[in-house]
Amino acid sequence: MARAVLVTGASDGIGRATARLLAAAGWDVAVHYNRNRAGAEETAAAVAAAGRRAVPIQADLSDPANAARLMAAHDAAFGRIDALVNNAGIVDRASRVEEISPERLARMFAVNLTSPFLLAGHAARRMSTRHGGKGGVIVNVSSVAARLGGAGQYVDYASAKAALDTLTRGLAEEVAAEGVRVVSVRPGVVRTAIHGKGGEPDRAERLAGVIPMRRAAEPEEIARAILWLCSEDASYITGTTIDIGGGR
Repeated sequence: MARAVLVTGASDGIGRATARLLAAAGWDVAVHYNRNRAGAEETAAAVAAAGRRAVPIQADLSDPANAARLMAAHDAAFGRIDALVNNAGIVDRASRVEEISPERLARMFAVNLTSPFLLAGHAARRMSTRHGGKGGVIVNVSSVAARLGGAGQYVDYASAKAALDTLTRGLAEEVAAEGVRVVSVRPGVVRTAIHGKGGEPDRAERLAGVIPMRRAAEPEEIARAILWLCSEDASYITGTTIDIGGGR
């Protein structure tokens, strides 16, 4: 049977690029989305064009209860999970810490930390040899904001991503002897729609000057690292976070 991967937030950006590259490498793909069904269907069509099976699955991860439903839908569609790519994430308008409401903070952590945390747990239970699984890979998509702090913009987002880095390290040690690798990537500024959703559609171009390489990344540049981490070429790598920030 073909290997199956669940990619969250796969209707555009890094998620779509990752789904396409994994499909080209022989993976079947569960294409998770929240609101952008048309984008998810475009991603699924690209997977199908590569000769692999794709199933779009909707779930609003701002409600952590939906993590279990998403994984159950993946089970029903594929009957196995060999990799999980925790890519879905959100930002909000640039704000100082003193301006961030409890409601915004709860939503930020639900999507960027709590749901990925729960999905990682669901995946680990299915993959771990301790539970009868055959092993697998969990890739968490963090952000260089976890190191930089996001001051004056989104310290809430940066804090959630920093906690995701801790999840990567801790879970990796828990399941390392059970056939499961847990790794993460920390992208810097990437040309995706997330900037527009945060009210700054020109942010990638505006910040290019502070990046040592003087440009934002393309989604495929992040996706290639994720593809490698999911492959046997990275078979001895776990608990590691790879910075992909153009030198920042």
